[in-house]
Amino acid sequence: MTVMINAKNIEKTVATSEGSLCILKGIDLEIKQGETLAIVGSSGSGKSTLLGLLAGLDIPSSGSITLDGRDITALTEDERATVRADLVGFVFQSFQLLPSLTALENVMLPAELNGVAGARGLAEKYLQRVGLDHRFNHYPKQLSGGEQQRVALARAFASQPQILFADEPTGNLDTATGAQVIDLLFELNREEGATLVLVTHEQRLADRCQRSIQLEGGEIVADKRNKPSVVASVSGQN
Repeated sequence: MTVMINAKNIEKTVATSEGSLCILKGIDLEIKQGETLAIVGSSGSGKSTLLGLLAGLDIPSSGSITLDGRDITALTEDERATVRADLVGFVFQSFQLLPSLTALENVMLPAELNGVAGARGLAEKYLQRVGLDHRFNHYPKQLSGGEQQRVALARAFASQPQILFADEPTGNLDTATGAQVIDLLFELNREEGATLVLVTHEQRLADRCQRSIQLEGGEIVADKRNKPSVVASVSGQN
């Protein structure tokens, strides 16, 4: 199977008032096409930093990262942005919806910017898929937290990414709403066949992935395969 993400000997060090702080050290990680991977660990272990590096949002202090065979650590920020536009979708804890755009416009925007044909049709399709066909013209402030995160899911998949990164996607949601969003995330990902990498502090969410790695002190201390789980269908969403 094709390796979609390959990180070799990744180090990330930042300068602080007290000197250099090493956030990640010696990270070696391969993620195959279509694989679902959870990154877990205690607060401050480097989870979100690693996700940002794998997605090309930042560059490591040393080491190399390739996405679909492209070495993003050798690219400029503009070149990395082009790679992200071609390959990557995001789901953030804080939704990251533009308040001046409707749900439909929020979903359409990245696809339009990436030159995806039929962006409006795709946006309508995925909003319908997440149960928000009655919310096309609503603005984020008119939507509940769960509805906003479902818009974010629709936006991520409407760009038809090969890799989907999710950073604590249920962090701002109550337990029941979070469970509905996660069911949708895994259902959509199974249908689309994207490589999924998510950061979470919830073990039940990590267990839904085929594989999970645990970070502590900026190092991978465990890498395990999980038993395949059955993704339940979602109904009665609010």
